[in-house]
Amino acid sequence: MKMQTAVNAVFPPDCVCCGAPVETEFGLCAACWAETPFITGASCDQCGMPLPGSDPDPDLRCDDCLSIARPWDKGRAVFAYAGNGRRLVLRLKHGDQAAIARASGKWIATRAAPLITDNTLIVPIPLHWWRLFRRRVNQSALLGQALANETGAAMAPDALRRIRGTGSQDGRDREGRFANLRDSIHPHPRRGHILAGRDVLLVDDVMTSGATFAAAAQACHDAGAGNVCVTALARVAKDA
Repeated sequence: MKMQTAVNAVFPPDCVCCGAPVETEFGLCAACWAETPFITGASCDQCGMPLPGSDPDPDLRCDDCLSIARPWDKGRAVFAYAGNGRRLVLRLKHGDQAAIARASGKWIATRAAPLITDNTLIVPIPLHWWRLFRRRVNQSALLGQALANETGAAMAPDALRRIRGTGSQDGRDREGRFANLRDSIHPHPRRGHILAGRDVLLVDDVMTSGATFAAAAQACHDAGAGNVCVTALARVAKDA
């Protein structure tokens, strides 16, 4: 600890968003913190969508979750996919910024704490092998590992497999997104058995319609998982 303090005195840690000096590693400076749309008030208990109001209510549901059958129980998100929230996600996804994942692990652990039990298995949303080859890293796996490090929960990075490429979801309406993801994620043929009887917490960087989480949650249930919950670093809001 003393050695790290000395190193920080000579080389102060940087804000994971703008690069300004900060007091602690893997954090945001005051300006970036103030400009990041953290979800702190009312939100949907099933998908994490920010809702009007200041009081978190465990029984709140957004319009989508009232009208769509979700194959998971509860969901949380750290911030809205806008402003600094969007900037952080894009840097994590396309800039190979592991420091953002480390910082995000703490934020997700705080938001998702009510969803984690002694039986929880953290499972990141899988990438298709071709996209993983091109991107070199699965940002959801980075988030999942950071969350596991913060909470001590077990993680299974290969419990699920995306069996076909689904392309970009950009430009698709809600029905198109669900159709595109349908039957695209399966339990891994050699590792999926570890899902049986476990509480599963699925982790992804962004939730938009919930189609990806729905495909992954169904795969978990097919493998015999018990309670399935979801958490995303960012949630796309209705007006985004």
